[in-house]
Amino acid sequence: MFSYLRLIALLLMALPVQAATVLVFGDSLSAGYGLSPGQGWVTLLEHSLAPHHRVINASVSGETTAGGLSRLPAALARHRPDVVVLELGANDGLRGLPLTAMKNNLEQMIRLARQGKTQVLLVGLILPPNYGPKYRDEFHAVYDSLARQYELNYVPRLMADFEADTSKFQHDGLHPSAEVQPRMMETVRAKLPLS
Repeated sequence: MFSYLRLIALLLMALPVQAATVLVFGDSLSAGYGLSPGQGWVTLLEHSLAPHHRVINASVSGETTAGGLSRLPAALARHRPDVVVLELGANDGLRGLPLTAMKNNLEQMIRLARQGKTQVLLVGLILPPNYGPKYRDEFHAVYDSLARQYELNYVPRLMADFEADTSKFQHDGLHPSAEVQPRMMETVRAKLPLS
């Protein structure tokens, strides 16, 4: 009896791990703006998770949450992801767009993903200091609120380890340099709901 159970356990352990598809759905922070091919955190994540899991980068530089919402249904249908890494909102904030609309767009994207049994990892962002503390706090609170409401896997701040260090950014002061992309990748990977 013991040998039979042990044999079953060994056979189960030998089965290949079920590969998951991770869809990164973001803006220029995920699209690798200003970086050489292969330097962005999403590409680093892809290499890190291979060959067990597949990473698809559907990020678009300049994307707002409204643009993301319009693109997401087709991306979900095409790729059928197990996990969506949702990293959008920076361009809404930089343009001073209404935060109620941003929150509504993100919420609709979360619901769309969940309708297809897709898990969501929400990635929070912050705005530069010149936007003022009130707008900055309200902007970041959108992410905290949605993460709590939908009990999401959550990265509160993608650039938390270096956001105040201007030397870690490209000349525009908005896009992280190649040097810190591995840190961003590890920040996201630590929260991915993968077995």
